[in-house]
Amino acid sequence: MACLAVLAAPVLGHAQSCTAQTWQHGATYRLGDVVRHSNGNYYKVVNVGANGSDYTDPTISTWYWQPTTCSSNGGGGSTGGGSGGTCNAVTWQQGSTYRLGDVVRYTNGNYYKVVNVGANGSDYTDPTISTWYWQPTSCDGSGGGDGGGDGGGNPGGGGSFIVSEAQFNSMFPGRNPFYTYSGLVNALSAYPAFANTGNDTQRKQEAAAFLANIAHESDRLRATREYNQANWPHYCSTDWGNTCAPGQQYYGRGPIQLSWNYNYKAAGDALGINLWANPDLVATDATIAWKTAIWYWMTGTGSAGMTPHAAIVNGHGFGMTIRAINGALECNGGRPDQVQTRINFYNSFTQIIGVSPGGNLGC
Repeated sequence: MACLAVLAAPVLGHAQSCTAQTWQHGATYRLGDVVRHSNGNYYKVVNVGANGSDYTDPTISTWYWQPTTCSSNGGGGSTGGGSGGTCNAVTWQQGSTYRLGDVVRYTNGNYYKVVNVGANGSDYTDPTISTWYWQPTSCDGSGGGDGGGDGGGNPGGGGSFIVSEAQFNSMFPGRNPFYTYSGLVNALSAYPAFANTGNDTQRKQEAAAFLANIAHESDRLRATREYNQANWPHYCSTDWGNTCAPGQQYYGRGPIQLSWNYNYKAAGDALGINLWANPDLVATDATIAWKTAIWYWMTGTGSAGMTPHAAIVNGHGFGMTIRAINGALECNGGRPDQVQTRINFYNSFTQIIGVSPGGNLGC
């Protein structure tokens, strides 16, 4: 698996004054948002990933969060844990990007809602021009200010998957029993936009693309741990200040075969789980295992310059997901056999769930 860097995805800014809200587990927040944690302290988002604060806990994921003070604990001016009962619109600003479900009031006085997103939310688009991202809507109660719409951003997640259990079983008939369908469904809450963005075709294509790459990485979900045990001690990098926990090894585990200490650290920080100190959770807890695979899918860019999620929802095709995962080794003629294996899985899985594979399959 290729090494990745977690890149910050810019989102709409925060209000000038401190407007805090109660932190909610399972919600994601935008750069500059301030929350009041259950411990009574305030925290501010100072770094963001592909989905804002990436559903992290301020007391655990200190890369995303920083303790702060707040003299005015207001209501919902900043974004975070889910939408309110009324429409909370903000004035559209040129050069800003918005999240799935956000509602804006445009300069013409009309309201528009984000219905599809790209690599950076609405990708700085104009609601009156980019109709794939935006849809006219009504708004009975405009909240105004610099806040946003639905906080966590995306519907779904944690309750259903566009691939049924029967279809999943058909894709992986000989898988290791560790890889349960329920574990996958439970993991969806970590990134609600995963396989849940765009139209039905896009959602099915993303699910098939994810599972096809997973099938290749994990030997059709037969491998919970890297097969070659001779390699197990060799994934501790001390470059750039990285460290390894005493007695721990960071060999490939889980659906994506997560490898290297820095990837375990990054995944754990994003998910609010200390995988750096407990890497074997990826091979012993099915939900955590699936979460690490979805984390990589939603945040890793490899040599593609975009995440696999963005590659599918923005129409770049399955081949770009290969480039994002292992393009440096496999694409541009590096390992055409490996690329073809991934494509074969993808074609098979799209057929099982009844969707066209689309174009641009190779890399």
